[in-house]
Amino acid sequence: MQACLFYLFAALTLLCGVLVIANPFTRNPVTSAMFLVLTIVSLAGLFVLLHAFFLAAVQILVYAGAVMVLFLFVIMLLDLKEEERRKIKAGAGVLGLAAAGGIALLMIAVIRQSNAGVGLKPASAEGSTLDLGKRLFTDYALPFELISLVLLVAMIGTVLLSKKDLK
Repeated sequence: MQACLFYLFAALTLLCGVLVIANPFTRNPVTSAMFLVLTIVSLAGLFVLLHAFFLAAVQILVYAGAVMVLFLFVIMLLDLKEEERRKIKAGAGVLGLAAAGGIALLMIAVIRQSNAGVGLKPASAEGSTLDLGKRLFTDYALPFELISLVLLVAMIGTVLLSKKDLK
């Protein structure tokens, strides 16, 4: 039963994650945000399967609650209409992809040189929140900070991609 639930939650996470970016139903950004909520909830289901109940609760409360309210507030504040969306120019798109690739290569090089995670015991999801906090802010500080950076880039990207052209 646990294996079936794992495959169900994993497939749901991947499907909803793809639908956040490539939404075939509508071009409304609120729909993409709702698919992101479904992705977060299915990730919480995977945490429950790992017996990480605290992480599952935090995943839903913090990310599906607070962060998604913030994203929806930004989307609604911008008041986008489908025909008013900005077109991405080819040169800017290529430059953006090159910059993203360069940053990704730089991050990979830094992580490899830092020997992050060498000599650590396998992560255990069970335990008290005190143990979780100690491990999160000592052994896993770099991945924790990288996740916060990804969230910041996602917020900036949401604002920039949905910005209207000034004529």
